[in-house]
Amino acid sequence: MPAGKQVRLIFSHRFNSNIKFETNKVMTKLAIIGGTGLTRLAELKIIKSDRLDTPYGPPSAEYVTGDFIGRRVVFLARHGSPHTIAPHKINYQANIWGLKQLGVEQIIAVAAVGGITQQMTPAHIAIPDQIIDYSYGRKHTFFDDGQHPVTHIDFTYPYNQRLRSALINAAANALVNISPIATYGCTQGPRLESAAEIKRMEIDGCDVVGMTGMPEAALAKELNIDYAAIAVVANWAAGKTGEEITMAEIEHHLHTGMAKTIGLLKAFLTLE
Repeated sequence: MPAGKQVRLIFSHRFNSNIKFETNKVMTKLAIIGGTGLTRLAELKIIKSDRLDTPYGPPSAEYVTGDFIGRRVVFLARHGSPHTIAPHKINYQANIWGLKQLGVEQIIAVAAVGGITQQMTPAHIAIPDQIIDYSYGRKHTFFDDGQHPVTHIDFTYPYNQRLRSALINAAANALVNISPIATYGCTQGPRLESAAEIKRMEIDGCDVVGMTGMPEAALAKELNIDYAAIAVVANWAAGKTGEEITMAEIEHHLHTGMAKTIGLLKAFLTLE
């Protein structure tokens, strides 16, 4: 198929005790979801773009399939392309559903975060192992349409352990300094947090704060997609420096942090 060709796909679904897909068009097993600071993969050799209609409405952007250092991947810009969708307005259900329809089995989610604990300095990278959800009002499950019996997923470990281990090993091989464990606190946004909120989150055990980690992780778990995150620290969280957080500061640190993230992704794909 010619590079860059757009394909429009429409999927239907049926709900009973298990989610069923009428179409399972396998194109690739790995997807990368890019957040603030990573709206595209510059070295991705695009093969095709899919614009999907899902039972939950339109995803954030087209699903771009291509070759990235010799590996086939799907890339999705979480906030749209260009970056226009606020964290609380992202259609997380559609985004994850569409990836499942494309046959994706693994998701690496890249996200910009604020640093709370001492080691989470700007431009640092963490591979979270836990998450606390402070968001509200988001459509957070596929299991809310008369499921019988009611479905409860095990969310003890929100992130896939094998995928996390692979990212941690890749970081070691690429000499990228990371924190191999961290708790991600997901707030509602789009505003940044108050100093008191960050103090509360630190008491709760959060190491970093972001706005997109949930319900993305839980929705992937519901559809049995392995999910892991790369959290890139863009700034110190509110109250940590006594100074105002500016977009200029965030953009500066994201430039450095995302460059390290690309190196980590390359190492991961080389090892896989």
